[in-house]
Amino acid sequence: MTIQIYNTLTRDKEDFKPIEANKVRMYVCGPTVYNYIHIGNARPAIVFDAVRRYLEYQGYEVDYVLNFTDVDDKIIAEAGKQNESVQDLTNRFIDAYLTDVETLGVKEATHHPRVTDTMDEIIDFVKGLIDKGYAYSVEGDVYFKPRKFEGYGKLSAQSIEELRSGARIQMGEKKDDPLDFALWKNAKEGEIAWDSPWGKGRPGWHIECSAMAKKYLGDTIDIHAGGQDLAFPHHENEIAQSEALNEKPFANYWMHNGYMNIDNEKMSKSLNNFVLTKDLIANHDPMVLRFFMLSVHYRSPINFTASLLESAKNSFNRIRTSYQNLAHRKATSMNLEVDNSEWFEKINNHQTEFEAAMNDDFNTANAITVIFELAKDANLYLEEKQTNSDVIEAFQEMFVKLLNILGINIEESETELLDEEIDALIIERNEARENKDYARADEIRDLLQEKNIILEDTQQGVRWKRG
Repeated sequence: MTIQIYNTLTRDKEDFKPIEANKVRMYVCGPTVYNYIHIGNARPAIVFDAVRRYLEYQGYEVDYVLNFTDVDDKIIAEAGKQNESVQDLTNRFIDAYLTDVETLGVKEATHHPRVTDTMDEIIDFVKGLIDKGYAYSVEGDVYFKPRKFEGYGKLSAQSIEELRSGARIQMGEKKDDPLDFALWKNAKEGEIAWDSPWGKGRPGWHIECSAMAKKYLGDTIDIHAGGQDLAFPHHENEIAQSEALNEKPFANYWMHNGYMNIDNEKMSKSLNNFVLTKDLIANHDPMVLRFFMLSVHYRSPINFTASLLESAKNSFNRIRTSYQNLAHRKATSMNLEVDNSEWFEKINNHQTEFEAAMNDDFNTANAITVIFELAKDANLYLEEKQTNSDVIEAFQEMFVKLLNILGINIEESETELLDEEIDALIIERNEARENKDYARADEIRDLLQEKNIILEDTQQGVRWKRG
């Protein structure tokens, strides 16, 4: 079945047809590195990593570029506040970003370009736009002329006049038209700057991604992705300047993830309701955080609350417990001479259903539902008096395969039980004993012993401690 992608540019699902048969050129807008990332930044890192993983699972070589904006007004201001150089500040927060996303299971990009390492290409890009009449310089600044680019507004579905009505010329700007946007900014006294044909300065925000995409992926790329908030003006401006210079389509598929809400309010630094990723990682299983992010389709808004995260943890623990129970039962299973073809067929059907969900615009929410169905079947199989080790291995392998596509490492997650998992297993063991299901009660006891959990019977009930 063909992969279908919802293309923001056409507002429709389209069959995915990459430029090259077995290769995908994918660009994802990365962070502006002047602080630790919040969970809104973590969402695109996770969801587009899952897209990349699925494309690789389907046999594509993915050339994956995620940039760092390492020079910007906010960066310069923060470096001044911290009394350190721009480079030291950005190096620190790039390292912090990479640590956070690696902990969340995000694969390293093929390329992680920085603006400061792409300055020659950016300057050449701006010169090319001036030569073609799409840009002009004035007193050290360079501006792009959207009115000259036919089709400006096509990504955000806005006309020039609609855009013009909301545009303003800010204090200190020297542009001819309120719609014009900066490609190069004249340096202020004491700011970090680079030499250019227009004097010392630094790039505008939008030009950097166009230059980096061209440098690492070529004039036309397959997929350009980022947060919904980037569609306008950032991605709109990228299209205009790239297609004006290259005279070719910039990206064939545009993907945008939905907003992150906190307690049903849009996350915003002005509302002071943002949550830093590193703080969540310090207090929660990173795989639960990734599971939570992927439990909602990437284009839909996702609401973050403590209760919803707790619910995601409980849901993930159900899958993890099912996987762990398979490992425990395998020790007492044999290769019996019985027909297990029905079970093998059920297991393989889950893979087919999983692929159907992911082929439908990378619907990770439905893909996770398939994994729950796999866990349900695994639990049903474990209720049989005699189990076959081949069937158990097939269940285990399918769990690992499907979860790995989503970037969730269930095998690492099981190395140490969380307190809540232990409590849940003890409750389940008590219920099994009350129901005279002594085999299941013994299984749970043995599982806890394997994890070095010591149970103590007291007048107040069962207590536990780590050995």
